[in-house]
Amino acid sequence: MYTIVESNMQSKDSPESVSVLVAEAKANPVAFSGLYEHYVQPVYRYLYSRLGTRPVAEDLTSQTFIAAYEALPRYRERGHFSAWLFRIAQSKLMDYFRARRFEIEWDSAENTVDRQDVLTGVIQDEEIGRLRSLIQSLPANEQDLIRLRYVAELSYSEMAELLGKREDAIRKSVQRLLARLKSQME
Repeated sequence: MYTIVESNMQSKDSPESVSVLVAEAKANPVAFSGLYEHYVQPVYRYLYSRLGTRPVAEDLTSQTFIAAYEALPRYRERGHFSAWLFRIAQSKLMDYFRARRFEIEWDSAENTVDRQDVLTGVIQDEEIGRLRSLIQSLPANEQDLIRLRYVAELSYSEMAELLGKREDAIRKSVQRLLARLKSQME
């Protein structure tokens, strides 16, 4: 059975290391590459999970980093850099949706199920399909909680800052959402 488990994911960016990267990038624009390398995969995964197409996700990822690069001199450390960056990514995403006047449904990442046992693989595929269907039926804000936590791998603190809510409220919302999905899967 496919199990939904809340992991103890830690943010990949310690505030100290990101502060150093930001300070270096502000002092020397060439050093922005450190921030880019640190965040490009989480931003891309988040955008891809919302869009479902690689070329558009790549384009919006590029636009996000261009906007961040241009706005970096105005960035003030009042929280997590990742929340600031994902706010830019969300803004680019909303601009894209507004320009096209449609919403693209959730398209999960590629299935990486180990195929050693065909029967087990088929059962897992069915369960993943059911889970994907359940996630697609969630309201957009709940889908976004899943995307931010498990696709972009943001910490609860980063999510709280990004969404303008308390960290405990975000944590409880994710835990309730996972419990609801688990009960629906059973």
